[in-house]
Amino acid sequence: MKKKLVLCTQLPKNRMEEIEKYCDITIAGELKHGKGNVTEEMTKAECEGYEIVVLGDEYAGTDTINSWIESGMKFIGVAKGTPVTVDNEALKAAGIPLAYTPGRNRVAVAEFNIGLMIAVARNLALSAAGLWKGEHTSPAKEDIYDVPDVKNVTFGPLDENHPFTDYGIGFELYGKKLGIAGYGAIGREVAVRAKALGMEILAYDPYMPAEVIEKDGAKAVDLDTMLSQSDMVSIHLPVLESTKAMVNKDWFTKMKPTAYLINTARAAVIDQKDFVEALQNKEIAGAAIDVYWEEPVPANHPLLSMRNVLCTPHMAGLTTDVDNWSGEMMSQEVLAYLNNEELKYVWKR
Repeated sequence: MKKKLVLCTQLPKNRMEEIEKYCDITIAGELKHGKGNVTEEMTKAECEGYEIVVLGDEYAGTDTINSWIESGMKFIGVAKGTPVTVDNEALKAAGIPLAYTPGRNRVAVAEFNIGLMIAVARNLALSAAGLWKGEHTSPAKEDIYDVPDVKNVTFGPLDENHPFTDYGIGFELYGKKLGIAGYGAIGREVAVRAKALGMEILAYDPYMPAEVIEKDGAKAVDLDTMLSQSDMVSIHLPVLESTKAMVNKDWFTKMKPTAYLINTARAAVIDQKDFVEALQNKEIAGAAIDVYWEEPVPANHPLLSMRNVLCTPHMAGLTTDVDNWSGEMMSQEVLAYLNNEELKYVWKR
């Protein structure tokens, strides 16, 4: 007799075919109704009576979880990197592990992180925005295709009217030192890509064995060494009680005044006031950030008006490929449960 599975997020077609050998699958949640069209009450009702529950972005609080447990749920998976939308305490009380998909967006965030690094190093945002606003352009002309026959087109002399004078002359990443705070799935992906660009990697992670870090060609260092020697410091710390506001004035005073800070993790690990003051007082050269202490970020936040700070509105973690990663990982967890194998990705918090 097949088991009953309710599915609220997309899984790869080939994996669906495997799972269907064991289960009768019912589609529910956002997979059925669309993104943003599902309430917890709807999810609770649609997922009752199933042994296997697979969620995406749906919420499931204490009452919902207990209701599912009472109706026979024995496995629950959430296709998210941090499954805080589900009450894990209720699950732990019932002895049911919470499967999730850690690092599902590790490639997406790592690539975006590298993009921010290049952008601040070469003043890409300032110069692109300048052109959009009409800076450093010539007067409009009737026929833009009527161009002079010049072999080498140049902007002109490097004087007070040159873009380099306005936006600054950038620097190359090649040969520079990148400090990575937190050598988990995303930190490692950033390190691999930065190393390919010719950067030297200084990794700080007291919970990661040095041999694991150095296997990738990075150098395991203590916090003070990473801060004092790095030309860029990239933050990849989880939000824990021990890491909240961990990146503070003590960090900034130890960093080079020419160094940049990159954050695509969570804003809560940075002391907001100390960060703003360090940038205003030129304790560090600049920053690139994709996350904030409140989102959407307030329109009058001082970071948005700083020329030495590149801000993006929490764009790093989602691509058209992320759902493929999470779907594959969640499929593996479901199949492990169906085959009485140990689950690989279990949320411990």
